[in-house]
Amino acid sequence: MLCLEDCLELCELEQDEVVAIAEHEHVPVIVAAELGCQLLKTDEGVARLHTMILDDIEDALEHGHTERAGELLCTYQHFRHAHPLPISSL
Repeated sequence: MLCLEDCLELCELEQDEVVAIAEHEHVPVIVAAELGCQLLKTDEGVARLHTMILDDIEDALEHGHTERAGELLCTYQHFRHAHPLPISSL
């Protein structure tokens, strides 16, 4: 049986990125890992992942969770570096 660590090794996402996807989509982390893995396969999917993390930051700020927003900002900066927005999405 695969565990979360196994799934993370199979995709190009860090655990904090997968957690951000899980928060955004309201799904278990293991499901978010698979979703993120699939979304990374297309330009549209990569753009969607950018939007998810940015939405999470906005939501955290709206609810006064500034510490979480800061954590998500660090997550987004890493994600943006590892998976830049496709030219078609700019």
